Amino acid sequence: MEKLYCGMPLLLLVLLLASIDGSTQLQSSQSQTLLRLQQLLYYPKVLNSWNNYTDFCNSEPSPSLTVVCYEDSVTQLHIIGDNGTHMLPKSFSINSFVTTLVKLPDVKVLTFVSLGLWGWLPQKINRLSSLEILNVSSNFLFGPIPHELSSLATLQTLILDENMFSGELPDWIDSLPSLAVLSLRKNVLNGSLPSSLSSLSGLRVLALANNRFNGALPDLSHLTNLQVLDLEGNSFGPLFPRLSNKLVTLILSKNKFRSAVSAEEVSSLYQLQHLDLSYNTFVGPFPTSLMSLPAITYLNISHNKLTGRLSANLSCNSQLMFVDMSSNLLTGSLPTCLKPSSGTSRDVVYASNCLATTNEDQRPVSFCSNEALAVGILPQKRNKVSKVGIALGVTASILGVLLLAGALFVVLRRLNAKKTVTKSSPRLIRENASMGYTSKLLSDARYISQTMKLGGLGLPAYRTFSLEELEYATNNFESSAFMGEGSQGQIYRGRLKDGSFVAIRCLKMKKSCSTQNLMHHIELIAKLRHRHLVSVLGHCFECYLDDSTVSRMFFVFEYVPNGELRTWISDGHMGRLLTWEQRISVAIGVAKGIQFLHTGIVPGVYDNNLKMTDILLDNNLAAKLSSYNLPLLVEGLGKVGQVGSRSGPKGTPSIKDEDKIDIYDFGVILLELIVGRPLRAKSQVDVLKEQLQASISADDGARRSMVDPTVHRACSDQSLKTMMEICVRCLLKDPLERPSIEDVLWNLQFASQVQEGWLQNSNPSSNLGSPSPAASSLPPPSRLHVTTLESPRDSGCEEHER
Repeated sequence: MEKLYCGMPLLLLVLLLASIDGSTQLQSSQSQTLLRLQQLLYYPKVLNSWNNYTDFCNSEPSPSLTVVCYEDSVTQLHIIGDNGTHMLPKSFSINSFVTTLVKLPDVKVLTFVSLGLWGWLPQKINRLSSLEILNVSSNFLFGPIPHELSSLATLQTLILDENMFSGELPDWIDSLPSLAVLSLRKNVLNGSLPSSLSSLSGLRVLALANNRFNGALPDLSHLTNLQVLDLEGNSFGPLFPRLSNKLVTLILSKNKFRSAVSAEEVSSLYQLQHLDLSYNTFVGPFPTSLMSLPAITYLNISHNKLTGRLSANLSCNSQLMFVDMSSNLLTGSLPTCLKPSSGTSRDVVYASNCLATTNEDQRPVSFCSNEALAVGILPQKRNKVSKVGIALGVTASILGVLLLAGALFVVLRRLNAKKTVTKSSPRLIRENASMGYTSKLLSDARYISQTMKLGGLGLPAYRTFSLEELEYATNNFESSAFMGEGSQGQIYRGRLKDGSFVAIRCLKMKKSCSTQNLMHHIELIAKLRHRHLVSVLGHCFECYLDDSTVSRMFFVFEYVPNGELRTWISDGHMGRLLTWEQRISVAIGVAKGIQFLHTGIVPGVYDNNLKMTDILLDNNLAAKLSSYNLPLLVEGLGKVGQVGSRSGPKGTPSIKDEDKIDIYDFGVILLELIVGRPLRAKSQVDVLKEQLQASISADDGARRSMVDPTVHRACSDQSLKTMMEICVRCLLKDPLERPSIEDVLWNLQFASQVQEGWLQNSNPSSNLGSPSPAASSLPPPSRLHVTTLESPRDSGCEEHER
């Protein structure tokens, strides 16, 4: 879909204009402007062909480079690079770039994609008064969307995808009356959408996926030309939005919608082809009319709480090629039109419902009934012979009482059966996915956001485990599986039925533990999914039978095979020490993990007491933080504190101070990566910091004398100097003088680029530091590592004063 509106029509227009203006000669000043842009972009491969003799207006267009002229001026400039993962060097200036760009006053279309541009988009962008299309996707631009864009009255397409723009969608957006395409995918924009958005009557594409927007959506029914609405991966909700009836693509997946799906609203979408409502908490009856919309080809309603009884005679549009209705509360029979024998090649997924079929995993009908009761969405039967409202109300009340009585009867029978079998055992209820929820705790499980259950990063989706699964994994928690005990309970090594290894932490809870507090913390823990964090895969409850309060909790963690980073730096064998470029990569990974803890979730997680021993390496030698400050289940464990705070005699610092505490800890880790020996006391850190600082302004030899001898001749001087400078800044005594985590990341990525270029230009045989063996040939790990959600400060050395 993105290619449809970002590439195809534009390319046709480019080729058409190029053929018309084939004999145009460009002004010499504009030729010099293009050559200056080439210099400012550090001569990317795509611009290698440009020189003083290039006939820009008559050059052959290509998918990655096109210049279009009208008369003697550039009107379109398209440059698409291959630098989507690396920023341009530190000396690059976005301000100089735009200052040069505005010397093309007649340009109407600008495309700068994957060029490594970074910085705030300058205000002077408004000098491009003729601009109609601006596409700067897949770069590293950050900061708010500049207000000066509002003066570009002719702007029709604005594409800022895959950058780091932050702040809210500006209220002045309605100052762009000609805007037809607004695409802001994959940034860090937040807040609610302004009501002024509804005034853009010419808008055809609105793509805001994978940001941090939240709140109710404005009335979008006034966007009468809107054809594509993509809001995936935000926190919009709870009500189903009001929409234009010309929509062709509607994507609301992975948000926080909790209302019914308006059958009246969706039945009017006669042009709708692609509908995705998955991973929300939509409730109420599933509008079966969705399957027979006149243009529908793709329908995904999975992972919601939709109810309803399906029947075999429901109809489907013949063009419907994909249907996913899995993980809902549907009962009845699978419609014949969705069965493989119906004569179509459509893909249909319907597991984890309560349908009368054996082809896919289905739950008992009682599960869907009990779950519908728990969330208050069980549809009430209609009394066809009722003639007055009072009679209807009485009938509905009677039905409700009967249903509740029936559910209570089922519960009591199950409890009595369990009591008979286990008279001498503790009075416990085991949470089991195959049975209906039988306590307030299990009904409260609905509050776990569906967006937090998503699988990602190669990990399975966050889920609830049954106690039977964990007993199987640990062979009934036998002593050989026991790994140790810390402040947060016992840890066991386990192997699930699918063969995957996990670590299981068992926590004994106090009777006074609040179930609502449990669910709050579980939702927060489930958010902690990142490539550079050791992630929690799921949890399991054991509950007291008498009052359904939690007696024990189990958390299941991913397995990290290659052990602690320190064993690859200073405590390991020579054959498995990391190279310099691998150390930079590890540092970048640690910094990204910290950045996610600070800004990737709300509220952020600060003051994480990071230590070298908390950094683990996976199969690809990617760094993972195995300890971060999430005071877990404070009521159940009797602990004090809150997320993002630090208790102690010195009081509670601000979040800004806590941010810089983690920066200091990161500086200690970075220092050990550089010098290649363990640092176990603050005095060591202070001495080495002073030596490092002195060597920065000295010669190359002095700097290399500070580096781990195994890599000191395998690193470029500029890369080493950059690493030393950022390390010293992280270790400054005044927290306010320490760099931000974004500044740290920028410098590390710059050091990585410099090192990569140095390696390409060096003779590999002259480097004494040879790469370590591939991860696949590494020796087996000595032990299993797991996350400590609230790590005790017992690292075996004095805690650094940060």
